[in-house]
Amino acid sequence: MPDRPRYMISVAAELVGMHPQTLRMYESRGLVRPARTPGGKRLYCDRDLDGLRTIQRLTSELGLNLAGVEHVIRLEDEVRRLQARMDVLQRELRDEIRAVHRTYKREVVLYRPPEQSAPRN
Repeated sequence: MPDRPRYMISVAAELVGMHPQTLRMYESRGLVRPARTPGGKRLYCDRDLDGLRTIQRLTSELGLNLAGVEHVIRLEDEVRRLQARMDVLQRELRDEIRAVHRTYKREVVLYRPPEQSAPRN
């Protein structure tokens, strides 16, 4: 269950190789949104950890600053949203095509060219 909050900030930071303060900063920038306990403690889920690893890859391997990371994450979210919408539209189109095919009259008629009259002499 990738969305089940289970890791406190110290554990999450250790799992992704970051300092807990870095995770707090990323949260304040809106790059990660951990769940909160009733007492206000942050709880990270596996999906949050994946997001933190993505941020780490974008900053360390690709050299992006946090503004660039925010932009990339927004674009990736938009691509996922559009892909989901496209999948829905493709399913609807396939259903519509099937419905149209069902309305066709399914008779096969053999075509015979008109008989040509024999030439008269």
